[in-house]
Amino acid sequence: MFELAEIGHTLSKAEYKKRVPELRTKLLEVQNKLRDDNFPVLILISGVDGGGKGEIINLLNEWMDPRGIQTHAFDVPSEDESQRPPYWRYWMALPGTGEIGIFIGSWYSEPIAKRITGKSDNADLDANLIHVKNIERELADDGTLIIKCWVHMSKDRQKAKLEGYQKDPETKWRVTKKDLKNLKLYDKFTSIAERVIRETSTGHCPWLIVDGTDIKHSSITVAEHILERINSQIKSLANKKQPIKNKIENIEKEFSLLKSLNLDKTISKANYNNKLEKYQGRLNQLAREARLKNCSSTLVFEGWDAGGKGGAIRRITHALDARQYRVIPIAAPTDEEKAHHYLWRFWRHVPKAGHITIYDRSWYGRVLVERVEGFASKQEWLRAYTEINDFEEELFDAGTLIIKYWLHIDQDEQERRFKEREKISYKKHKITEEDYRNRKMWNQYEAAVDDMVTRTSTGYAPWYLIEANDKRYARIKVLKTYCDALEKRLD
Repeated sequence: MFELAEIGHTLSKAEYKKRVPELRTKLLEVQNKLRDDNFPVLILISGVDGGGKGEIINLLNEWMDPRGIQTHAFDVPSEDESQRPPYWRYWMALPGTGEIGIFIGSWYSEPIAKRITGKSDNADLDANLIHVKNIERELADDGTLIIKCWVHMSKDRQKAKLEGYQKDPETKWRVTKKDLKNLKLYDKFTSIAERVIRETSTGHCPWLIVDGTDIKHSSITVAEHILERINSQIKSLANKKQPIKNKIENIEKEFSLLKSLNLDKTISKANYNNKLEKYQGRLNQLAREARLKNCSSTLVFEGWDAGGKGGAIRRITHALDARQYRVIPIAAPTDEEKAHHYLWRFWRHVPKAGHITIYDRSWYGRVLVERVEGFASKQEWLRAYTEINDFEEELFDAGTLIIKYWLHIDQDEQERRFKEREKISYKKHKITEEDYRNRKMWNQYEAAVDDMVTRTSTGYAPWYLIEANDKRYARIKVLKTYCDALEKRLD
């Protein structure tokens, strides 16, 4: 795989000086077009030590407008990063539409390093590469152009280059103990790298292997490749037909999970008060233990308008230390959020180790309101089931307890609560014409919920359907469910 990149390609100074001005002009032009065409570009630069990755990135920033480029170097995770799932720091650094992000070191670095040092085996590597391919597929499906460049160099040339740096007082600082140690692992490194490249070079995210012997050649090659890929993406988007307004589907079903729930379940006020005190006390103790053991929780609340999500959330938070949790109310995305993958705004709030994030509505909007109202195409919401399962699995693998609630009420109870809210001054703002309009699509939403639960209730992130016509019964069931799951996880 690396034979062509070990030949030792070079470029004369004269040829280099001749080609750079025109290349810079074209790069700036395509960067301006990129802002108009509104898609993000993610450039991953990886490869052998001493191959000139840093120099290539410096030149790219010099040749293009640095105001539209964000460069991120990923090394050992910071304290903040180490308290969250491994992919969190990459999601936080993703470029928005019209922007270019450059990653030196990426989601490839750690899997390769662990395999080289023997901290993982081939099965672990393959599992990590599945995650890598999933995230790249998700980003590409959402419109991100991913450009991956591997800067290679033969073992002899790498050794000679590092020795050359060491002999020159002005470049001696470039060579670290880590570089010299890695040189001894060169054969193992390239063998593993070849496997990684072979497994992850896909049609939507192919690898470019570049000879890093001569910085003039490698920088021109990488820059021209970036130029060609961006232009190709712009042309591809221009050739596509104008998007057709997404159709609102009629997805009513004869049988329903929600219809099977017994909404007559109730609890007396006296029994409610006793159980509320019991489970809030139990949750407080469990949350303290979870904090000490760095066990984080992600709670998702979905349900009908006026279904009691807010009340259930407040009964949970009353039992917790305010420094340990955050409640994230989800509304229509902001302009910044629209400029990223729809999961980006949820990754932003992933809890630190030992902390709790409570989402009042969530990423399931993609397969509920966006599906039913036609805000997402059928292709978008269908692939979202897989994207959501992958997202939740990454949280779970990082040690996060995930609990998802659907608070279910019937239409009569919803209407009663709407009218009740209209009579209370501090609750009037909760009722809008949109709430009444949504009632006309009750059957479509009910069918969408059935699909959502069927496709995304997993062993690591189960759905709990809560009979919520009686608010007191629903709140106790929510508290008990969380306590039981947290206790099981801690044990």
